[in-house]
Amino acid sequence: MKILLTGQSGQIGNELALSLQGLGEIISFSRQQMDLADLDQIRDAIRATRPDLIVNPAAYTAVVKAESEPELAMRINGEAPGVIAEEAQRLGAPMVHYSTDYVFDGTRDTPYDEAAPTHPINVYGQSKCAGEEAIARHCEAYWILRTSWVYSVGGGNFLKTVIRLAQEQEKFTIVGDQFGAPTWSKTISDVTRRLLVNQQTTPGTRIDLDHLRRTSGIYNLTAAGETSWHGYASFIVDRLQALNVPIKVGGAGAITPVPSSTYPVPPHRPQNSRLSGAKLESTFAVAMPQWQTDVAACLDEIVREYSLADGRKLA
Repeated sequence: MKILLTGQSGQIGNELALSLQGLGEIISFSRQQMDLADLDQIRDAIRATRPDLIVNPAAYTAVVKAESEPELAMRINGEAPGVIAEEAQRLGAPMVHYSTDYVFDGTRDTPYDEAAPTHPINVYGQSKCAGEEAIARHCEAYWILRTSWVYSVGGGNFLKTVIRLAQEQEKFTIVGDQFGAPTWSKTISDVTRRLLVNQQTTPGTRIDLDHLRRTSGIYNLTAAGETSWHGYASFIVDRLQALNVPIKVGGAGAITPVPSSTYPVPPHRPQNSRLSGAKLESTFAVAMPQWQTDVAACLDEIVREYSLADGRKLA
């Protein structure tokens, strides 16, 4: 079993490189070897390796910067997945792709299920939506796994930004009227492995490609529960205090919630990023962990890895 993994240096890709070990030969390329902005290079790389499965977490994720370079965002997030899907279909290789809550406009009051109409309100969301449509158009066997508010021990993300703010400032403001589920990249990758090996019926070391083909489609894969960005930041600060990490901010009460209108310039972001996990749970018998459980576990790792309890600053 040959598994082509893109974006190994990213938050999800880095964890997938670990979670997928033992399931086959993992083939990954550097950006120089397989640049998703170079569509011909993508075709050449896939045709040279002839994988049995393609797992594609690679993406253009700079939400703000995408507004000023929409062509590049669309090429990487919209066109490249379509090329990968075409090559996967040509080889008869199923594809796993990761998408985002930002394909929705966030105007509804309830969580979005997979059948909800997409309506992205920023360039990043538009590019990811285009990628989903291209995959569905060109490939018969795929999982598109939509996730939200991704964080990890490594890489840049909101969780680590809040740690830095807590270490450097006595008080700060965070948006309080956007809601979603922070989701750990480790959980995303571990659940991906569980889906691939179809742990309902098979041992945990053999990928069941027929199972993927039978269940082809879009699935929401996010942590259970919901919070606002302000609630998320408050939880992080409370956890840091519980772990005896020296911080300047005067507890969660020193974090002030502000409305999205405080930041009126693009990119606009959906106020409701909640995704229903009912389809994932009913199809695969997967119960996602509560977001608080995973955030606490990730924070524990960060505090240990960076020796934050000893007073070191997060770089």
